[in-house]
Amino acid sequence: MSNKCYIFGAGDYGKMKLNPKKVQDGYIIAADAGLKYLLSCGIAPDLIIGDFDSMGFVPDDINTIVLPKEKDDTDMLAAIKIGIEKGSKSFFIYGGLGGRLDHTIANIQSLAYLNKHGGQGWLISDETVITVIENEALRFRPGYTGTISVFSLGDSCRGLMLQGLKYELSKAEISCSFPIGVSNEFTGTESSIILEDGKLIVIWENNDKNFSLGLFPERKRTE
Repeated sequence: MSNKCYIFGAGDYGKMKLNPKKVQDGYIIAADAGLKYLLSCGIAPDLIIGDFDSMGFVPDDINTIVLPKEKDDTDMLAAIKIGIEKGSKSFFIYGGLGGRLDHTIANIQSLAYLNKHGGQGWLISDETVITVIENEALRFRPGYTGTISVFSLGDSCRGLMLQGLKYELSKAEISCSFPIGVSNEFTGTESSIILEDGKLIVIWENNDKNFSLGLFPERKRTE
């Protein structure tokens, strides 16, 4: 089985229309009303999971896990846990941004949960890509355009290096109480974000140019 998991939530998809061929190489999970988007794209999920408060009904023709309405895990985190159980390592999460801000923050925290459990995740909308790195490096190939921002997820991030961006840093420490990392810019050259210690939220534009280059940079652990 592929180590990829594609999860579709009930958030905002904007103008995004996904080609079914893009997700054929992984395990597909609909988190509650994410099923509506999948069906609109002609994609059948391997599993649908949720408490179905957003759907309004429980599908009876798809492999389904019904969750209680009062629970600790969000539908999205429950879907992530299923993906981990299936052996997935790379998680591509659509419909996890927009809508309720508290759900967006919960989904960003779920990226940190993935890191803690040996995986890596990407939150993807028609305008934005978000990931969380922990003691890792991201390398973007030449040609990326638009803005890129970084924020500490925790008290501080230490040993942060930004290379090839408009505003560079070398072995810097940033904190969660001052947004020094907002609104940086790609310069068109190869660029890197290297973090020695801490958890870092990284946000960049999903524009046509970046999409054509491949949205997901090379990612590896720092020594």
